[in-house]
Amino acid sequence: MISSAALSNTLQPDNLERDRELALFSHRSHFPALGIKNRTYFNYGGQGVMCESALDAIAKNFRHIESLGCFSSAAGDWMVAEYNATKAAIAQEFQVSPTTITLTENTTVGCNIALWAVDWQQGDRLLLSDCEHPGIIAGAVQIQKRFGIEIDYFPLTNTRNANAEDSESVVDLLVQHLQSRTRMVMLSHICWNTGQVLPLKAIAKACHDRDVFVAVDAAQSVGVLPLNLADIAADFYAFTTHKWWCAPLGLGALYIRPEIFDRVEPVFVGWRGLTAKTPIPQWREDGAKFEVASSTYALYESMRIAIAHANSWGSQLQRYERICQLSKILWERLNALPHIDCIRQLPPESGLISFKVNQELAKGAIAQKSHSLIAKQLESEHQILIRALADPDCLRASIHYLTSTDDIDRLVSVLN
Repeated sequence: MISSAALSNTLQPDNLERDRELALFSHRSHFPALGIKNRTYFNYGGQGVMCESALDAIAKNFRHIESLGCFSSAAGDWMVAEYNATKAAIAQEFQVSPTTITLTENTTVGCNIALWAVDWQQGDRLLLSDCEHPGIIAGAVQIQKRFGIEIDYFPLTNTRNANAEDSESVVDLLVQHLQSRTRMVMLSHICWNTGQVLPLKAIAKACHDRDVFVAVDAAQSVGVLPLNLADIAADFYAFTTHKWWCAPLGLGALYIRPEIFDRVEPVFVGWRGLTAKTPIPQWREDGAKFEVASSTYALYESMRIAIAHANSWGSQLQRYERICQLSKILWERLNALPHIDCIRQLPPESGLISFKVNQELAKGAIAQKSHSLIAKQLESEHQILIRALADPDCLRASIHYLTSTDDIDRLVSVLN
């Protein structure tokens, strides 16, 4: 086998892609889950894999707290420093101020804050797309029960084959479903079931022109898209860090546009959201206003390491470009299989590729089986980890910048 050093000495322009694959192979070696023999991972949209240094930091920091003395002044100072450093790291990725960041546990918590922070009145309306995650829909239904609002849906499914050039049609469709009492639109930046990327900046402008809040489920966009949240101008942008950022479970955040701080109220109440003024509690005027109390501070460094490790391979733009390149390769190869039908008919704009097995044309081991059973069989017999979805009824492969061309080859080969 040619070493990377030897290869670099004889590198020609047409060998650049091979050199990049070798660099990726070295980078991937820091992720224990990617080194397990014969395992192929396509579930980044559900949970990412963690690098060794991020894993090590978790145990190290729990021990560090113990060594400082639990609930000691020294431990408290350390936790405050971790808290501030983590907000700063997240804010830097989004090109915003750390004061706009609220630390949470996951995307759903952030979306709940957005939903419940509004002063809803009976007869107000909430607009969702028909592609939203069940957790969002459930939260909306509870708002409806509590405040007597109406929930409307716009048929985003009808635009799943719209590309960047067709973004105006998506915005126009959404605007057509806004009503005089619509207070908020909640939607995904990248649809979790189709991988469609929405023209969020244009949507936010159209909604703000009509004094409508824009809340975003960003579970599938953070760690995929290059983001400037101040420029996009969505009011709420909720996400988790355990998916595409490959950080620990239990850590998420919410960006809140500073212009709306005085129009929204805390959902959960705790000491972290208060100023030190007494005796009447007063809210902080930054992202902490929506935080509650103690968190798992020992995980924060692991999150920062995960972000830094991804940036050490390439910028977010470079990682996104690689995701799109690899996704297009998989999409084209799946389309070439007669018994596979991709949900979207255009090259992917993200790392999510959903596809169906056409049972009329399928043969062999996957014939006459549900997508759920196929996913279980791929895992049990081939150690290929992939997601089965219920709506639409399909399989979903998540392509990360960490994905290799060998991973794609293996998935296509087994499906064939």
